[in-house]
Parts: sequence; C-alpha cells; structure tokens
Amino acid sequence: MNYELFRTFAPLIKYIMGFLSRIFGRKTDEEQQKAGGMEDFMTLIRVYFQAVMAADLGITNLAALPDLRVFKATLHVPTQNNKLGLAEKTRCKKMLMGLYGMDENFTKEIDQSIRKRCRKPQDIQAYMIQFSAFSQDLMMLMGNLMKFKLRLPGFFKKAIYSMTEKTVNDIFNKNDFSDAGVMKTVVAIRQYDQKLGFSQQWVTDFVYRVVMLAKKEKRPADTDTK
Repeated sequence: MNYELFRTFAPLIKYIMGFLSRIFGRKTDEEQQKAGGMEDFMTLIRVYFQAVMAADLGITNLAALPDLRVFKATLHVPTQNNKLGLAEKTRCKKMLMGLYGMDENFTKEIDQSIRKRCRKPQDIQAYMIQFSAFSQDLMMLMGNLMKFKLRLPGFFKKAIYSMTEKTVNDIFNKNDFSDAGVMKTVVAIRQYDQKLGFSQQWVTDFVYRVVMLAKKEKRPADTDTK
C-alpha cells in the first residue's frame, strides 16, 4: 500500500483555500492562512480518518500514519489497550466536536464509511483517492453554484446554512442543470458519494464548516463559530 496517499489532503487543503479565497476576494499568503482554522480542521479530519483505519485494520506502524503520529506525539495521547487508533480517535472526535461544533453523527458516518469500504489495508488507497476527488469537486461546484451567496457576512449563520443545505440537495437530486460542465461535475460527485456512502446531511455540515472557517480567515478578528 502506498502510505503517501495519507498526504492526499495536503494539496486538497491548498486547493480549497485558494478556491474560496477567490470567492471571498482575499489574498492567500502564509500569514492569512495561519490566522484561520480551516487547515487545522482539515488536519483533524485526516487524523480522524487515520485513527479509524488504524483501529479497524490493526495498523501498528506509526510511520505509515504521519498525521496521526504528529497528533499523538504533540498531545501525548497514550495507546489504549495496546491498540493504535482507539484513544487517538476519541481525542480527535472531542476536538472536532468542541472546537468546530461537529456532532456525533458526523464522526459516526466517517466510522461507518471506512468500516464498510476499507476491510483490508489495500482498500485504503482507493478510498483516499476517492475522498480527495470528491471533496475537491464538491467545493468547486458549491462555489460555482452559490457564488455571491457565499459573500454573506458570517453572522448570517442560519441563512448560510440553509443555502448550503439547498445547494447540496440540488447537487444530489436536481437533474436539469443547463450548464453541461456543471452536470458533468454533479454526476461525478454523486458517483464518488455512492462509493463513500456519506449522507446529504454529512456533506452539508462538512461544506458549511469549511465555508464558515474560510470567512473567519478572511477576518482574523472575527470570533464567529457555528
């Protein structure tokens, strides 16, 4: 198995940040990226992925799990019951819920998705590639479909969430997009999601959080959270 695929999220983070920066009309230099929490959020997502995979598949080589290794060492997370991934998964889950407002169902769907689709180490490669492509296409299309709506101030949380929810619903259920390119991406997203098994609710919560964190990075002084 090519463990470098665990690093797939790195270019994905840069892509999402760059794409949303164009929507919000801001520059993306290192100083601005450090000001927000989108990169930290995406890092925790991939740490959680790796923790679930380690626990479910019995992976013991921390060198093969670079993000999990750094997370474990930085927070001094002890190994639970001599099984890598269990304690790290619990700690990461608490951080996703406490820092970013993700609910129990968000992490539960990740558990279910990985458990059903990664039954042996060899399955991880395809799963990581699919999730990376799914996320990239999803954020690109959400930006194209929502356009100026994403420019709403962050304190319009309910309105932004409702618009995100409606757009996600259109991506999953609408079949009369006039733009051929949009329809092609819609089909690709649906196909990826069938392979990954995430619900519309999960996708909505994921996109909404990324968008709100992007808004926070635009205004470092903004303390807006979900």
